[in-house]
Amino acid sequence: MKRIVWVIVLLFVAVLIIPSVMVAFFSDGESTFPVSAEKQPSKEDLAKEDGSDELSDLEVSVYRSQQSVIENVPLEEYVTGVVSSEMSPSFEMEALKAQALAARTYIINQMIHAEKVSLENGALVSDTVTHQVYQDVEELRQKWGQDFDANYKRVQEAVAETSGQVMTYNDAPISVSYFSTSNGFTENSEDYYKNAIPYLRSVESPWDESSPRFTAEKEFSEAEIEQKLGITLPEDGSMETNVERTNGERVASVTVGGETFSGRDIREFLGLDSSDFEWSRQNGRVTVKTKGWGHGVGMSQYGANGMAKEGKTYDAIVQHYYQGIELDAIDHFAEIVTAKIK
Repeated sequence: MKRIVWVIVLLFVAVLIIPSVMVAFFSDGESTFPVSAEKQPSKEDLAKEDGSDELSDLEVSVYRSQQSVIENVPLEEYVTGVVSSEMSPSFEMEALKAQALAARTYIINQMIHAEKVSLENGALVSDTVTHQVYQDVEELRQKWGQDFDANYKRVQEAVAETSGQVMTYNDAPISVSYFSTSNGFTENSEDYYKNAIPYLRSVESPWDESSPRFTAEKEFSEAEIEQKLGITLPEDGSMETNVERTNGERVASVTVGGETFSGRDIREFLGLDSSDFEWSRQNGRVTVKTKGWGHGVGMSQYGANGMAKEGKTYDAIVQHYYQGIELDAIDHFAEIVTAKIK
């Protein structure tokens, strides 16, 4: 009888010990929480792993141009305000996520290079197109009116779904550039700015034709053109000679009135939507037709929306417009960023 009791006791102990031994044997020793059918990692656990928790207290100093004050805005709140200001909340969710990733990467890169960037009255960035357009909750409430709750919730979802992520190239956050509408192609960085950046290459963007600003037309008097460009137009009624175009099919350079200008110069002097333009003279007037809206470098927002409508995810969208980049965890740069802002 005693033998039977001891057998039962030994079997009971074995049932308790063996599973624990097996878990210890197969564990890699680095797990911070058990993953089983009964307990999956929580969103809070994942946030700690992707770095969003580690930088949750990070703030962005923003110069509010209308109020002439500096506000310190929590990082993800800042990203939400930028996405709400830079892209329509009616855009596809994957496009909004791509915009959130771009906005977050932009500001993290600014923070890392804080000593090199042009500060705005002591703040890291302004709330204008000089950096990224930013509006706070009250400004958005006034802009959206009765649609505020639905719009803001939608943007918050896009920001939360990309929380803790930034775009990197060679293990460093990229220098982000984006714009509204392409002419069917994006632009190589050196064709608009000074430097050739390996991930800012010209790529096709056929989705932009749906944009309401895909084409535009602007008219000037001949006198206006002469005054704005500082030239005298030819008496034969012609407009241009020696037109050269970029890989993105925008004007690289053009000679008019005996002076040579870059396409960017013409765009800025005349306030055009794009540097992809054609112009003509007739009856003392100059008509300029443009294609696209913006500088053309980096991610096209209407292109991103078109890709999303075709079922492309946000990571595929950004990897199309920023060639060779990777998505990385923000916590890899936490030590650098926090050291810069202290």
